[in-house]
Amino acid sequence: MPKKRQRQRREAIPTHFTLDEFNEFVLPHLPEPPRFGPTPKVTAYKTFNYILRFLYLGCQWVSLPIDLDKDGKPEIHYTNIYRRFKTWIEHGLFKIVFEGSVSLLAQRGFLDTSILHGDGTTTAAKKGGDNLGYSGHKHLKGDKVVAICDRNCNIVAPFIAAPGNRHESPLLLPALEELKSSAATAGFELAQGVMSLDSAYDSRVNRKKIFNMGMTPNIPENTRNRKSTKRGRKRMFSQSIYKERFRTIERVFAWEDKFKRLLLRFEFYSEHHYGLKLLAYTMINLRHFC
Repeated sequence: MPKKRQRQRREAIPTHFTLDEFNEFVLPHLPEPPRFGPTPKVTAYKTFNYILRFLYLGCQWVSLPIDLDKDGKPEIHYTNIYRRFKTWIEHGLFKIVFEGSVSLLAQRGFLDTSILHGDGTTTAAKKGGDNLGYSGHKHLKGDKVVAICDRNCNIVAPFIAAPGNRHESPLLLPALEELKSSAATAGFELAQGVMSLDSAYDSRVNRKKIFNMGMTPNIPENTRNRKSTKRGRKRMFSQSIYKERFRTIERVFAWEDKFKRLLLRFEFYSEHHYGLKLLAYTMINLRHFC
């Protein structure tokens, strides 16, 4: 009898926290509850999982499936979950938890920052809101973000957001500043690394900024409809490194689509949408531990 082929273990993107995982990754960063008012009927652990369920299912708040209590009634009203979600957004909880996930990846040796990949993605907005613009290239109204990941598909820096009508190239400079801040917080090195980007980021300012960070830019030259070859020294570009972006940053954006609430932006306030996006990126980083 031939032996059965052992399947390679795949790390699934978590959509739910156990109590131990919540106590390790989220509880140390929760803001202190107010000293006035009634005691919440549902713990912060269950409320956080309700927000994860909302993010994963992509439903409206009013349609969020809520567990029943012993009397057969919903144990909490959806408005209370939304109210706590807004409070955590104001305290920057999701950004802090995301930064904690990057630090944990660096401590456990899951980061490979020898090559970093960056790219932008656009989300359509159907109900309007702030920080929106019409993208003539995508033929939709929405917003865009620029994210940076390592070779192991881990998001290593908080994304930079902008309206959909903004070009991605100027967004790289603030994204690199966030990358420097994240590297200083998490404790990983950027020097001697490679920053791989597509031709949309090909500019003298971006290349100079990457060089000043001690990294080497790997960006295909944007011909910009030139009729002849540009004079001067040919810029360094490795096709093999550039091919990695299709199994790194593009895969990260595909994993992001697992959370249905992010496929279309329905949040009027951009900080709510970006908080959910940070939460999704945190779950992608924590797939090694959950």
